Amino acid sequence: MTGWLDALIQGVLLGGLYALFAAGLSLMFGVMRLVNLAHGDLIVLAAFAILVVATKLGLDPFVAVLVAIPILFVIGFALQHVLLNRTLGRDLLPPLLVTFGLSIIIQNGLLQLFSADSQRLRSGAIETASIPLGGGIAVGVVPLLTLLSAIAVIVLLNFIFYHTPIGRAFRATSDDLEVAQLMGVDHRRIFAVAMGLAFVVIAIAALYLGLRANFDPTIGPARLLYAFEAVIIGGLGSFWGTLAGGIVLGLAQTIGARIDPEWQILAGHLAFLAVLVVRPRGLFPRAQD
Repeated sequence: MTGWLDALIQGVLLGGLYALFAAGLSLMFGVMRLVNLAHGDLIVLAAFAILVVATKLGLDPFVAVLVAIPILFVIGFALQHVLLNRTLGRDLLPPLLVTFGLSIIIQNGLLQLFSADSQRLRSGAIETASIPLGGGIAVGVVPLLTLLSAIAVIVLLNFIFYHTPIGRAFRATSDDLEVAQLMGVDHRRIFAVAMGLAFVVIAIAALYLGLRANFDPTIGPARLLYAFEAVIIGGLGSFWGTLAGGIVLGLAQTIGARIDPEWQILAGHLAFLAVLVVRPRGLFPRAQD
């Protein structure tokens, strides 16, 4: 029983990481209806950006991410304003093609700059620190911080989305773009701000990705897959659903690994398919349109 309880706890903690992967993707889709195929590679790019800042300035990764966040916000804002806004419209194919191309460019650019060697963010003793819960069960400090950060990000995104003027603009452009434009909303600027905010979330996800595991330029597609599954399990456009989706995916993987280590990834995919069969719109869809 102790082993199963530990698997459940670790699954919830792993779900926090997947929720961070998915939160930025959920924001992009919720505001712009943008399916970003480069999302996983952007997380990896942000991890390398934090690594460079930490290495060049001699900073702890938790400090380096604070330096990287405003830089990444500007990059996200510029990327949306200069490139992605031109692709958005009734046809879903152009943004898919552009973000797929962006994914290829990021992967190859990172390979050129950093080679295919695995990298890791180092933060000293906190990486291996744990909190004993008794009965031979312990919770890692970094996984716990990951979950707490995921909850904080979801709370902040919900507050911005539902209780601020920019959030009202987000919801207006998402619900009816043409009416929002008639009311004087500059949707291009609103979309750019949303992408900048998504890049802030990506930076936080990248921090914990780099602290919890090795990363290299080619792992982006796998992170994208986990993010997609978490978003779809939770329900498109629902931030709390995204957190729930990440936890469901994490629990499925750790339980699968508990049964047989080879089943870890497969169990997550099976849970994703099971949710689609029972709830095709996800567990907590934001809208019923």
